[in-house]
Order: sequence, then C-alpha cells, then structure tokens
Amino acid sequence: MPAAATGSPGAAARSIGVIHLPRAPAWVDNWGMDATQFKNQFLLAMPGRVEGEFADSVTFVAEHNADGAMGLVINKPSDLAVADMLSQLDIEAHVARDMPVYWGGPIQTERGFVLHRDEGDWESSLHIDGGLAITTSRDILEAIGNGFGPSAFLITLGYAGWGEGQLEQEMLANSWLSTPADQSIIFESPVERRWADAAGLLGVSAHQLSGLAGHA
Repeated sequence: MPAAATGSPGAAARSIGVIHLPRAPAWVDNWGMDATQFKNQFLLAMPGRVEGEFADSVTFVAEHNADGAMGLVINKPSDLAVADMLSQLDIEAHVARDMPVYWGGPIQTERGFVLHRDEGDWESSLHIDGGLAITTSRDILEAIGNGFGPSAFLITLGYAGWGEGQLEQEMLANSWLSTPADQSIIFESPVERRWADAAGLLGVSAHQLSGLAGHA
C-alpha cells in the first residue's frame, strides 16, 4: 500500500515538499510498465484486496515517474470543514459551512493540498495534463476564502505516496483498478458515489469486481 506517515515514501514523496518530481526515463525496467502510465488516472481500491484507511478509496494520481508516484484520495471526507480550517489560518471563510476537508493520504497530514481546475496564477502549483492542478501555497486559500478561487476545487490534508516501483508492484498484485481521471467525478459526484462512478467509467460495478484481478 502507499507509504504510511511513518514509512519511507521514497524520492518521489520527499520531493513533494515543493510539488515537483524530477523527469525520469520512459520505462521502469523492473516492471515493464510505462513510468508515467498512471499519471492523471484514478486508482480504485479493489474490493477484498485493499484494507485499512485505503479501503474503498479513489485516489487521483497527480505524478508518476521512475522515482515513484503521488496522489490525493478524493472520497474520504474528514471531520474538519473548509470554513473551520480557513478560520484557523486567520483567513476569511466565505464558503459553504458543510464543505469538508478530505483525507488525502497518510503523508504530511498537517499540510493542505488544493486539487482544482487549472485556473489562476498561484505561487506553488503542479500543473497536470487535462486541465487540473495541485496548489499548496496560501494565496489560493485566501482566494477561496474570499470567493475568488478556482471554479472547482477539493482540499485535502495529506497525500498518498509510492516509492520507486511500489505502485507498479501493487498493480501487478491487483490491488488497484485504474481508469483515466474525470473531473466531473472529482468535483460533482456525491462523495459516497465516487468509487462507483469511477468504476462505471469502465462499465463495471463493485459486485463484478469482487474477487476479480487485473487492471485497466
């Protein structure tokens, strides 16, 4: 499973401090998979194969190269509201009171990550193919609090990280199902429907996947 907060997330995870991963060779020799194969993909935890905090999770993979991968879990709301988080940071909070902060993964859970449509010019962003970005700088939180942020966003605390070859190994072990990411699922699907809606992109259901192996 992805590296835990106390584990060693590898070079990829360590470099997330500045939301940048170095470019890597085109192929991961150990696994025979494209080193960017799962970037901009959803990873769906396979029923019966992934347990604990990642069970039933949908993770958006923001970066993947030969050094590892990082992503944000998009369907695990925490008990913390965005309005309360902004208030704790002394930022005005003109946002819906019921908007949750999500558990993004077990690494750097004290740090906020904003997954959003690639709009605006922010101090520290990772731009992702398909019109998405992840920003970690305070300026986007201030804009969100004042009603001038991106048109669609999701805030997490923490992220999921995989060391060199780890995600490839987990895919070969049939821990995850992968499908191209869809913004409507991130920003519009009810949180309790995101796993099913993402699986629906492949025309399958949780019942059909139970006990099945393989990945898309």
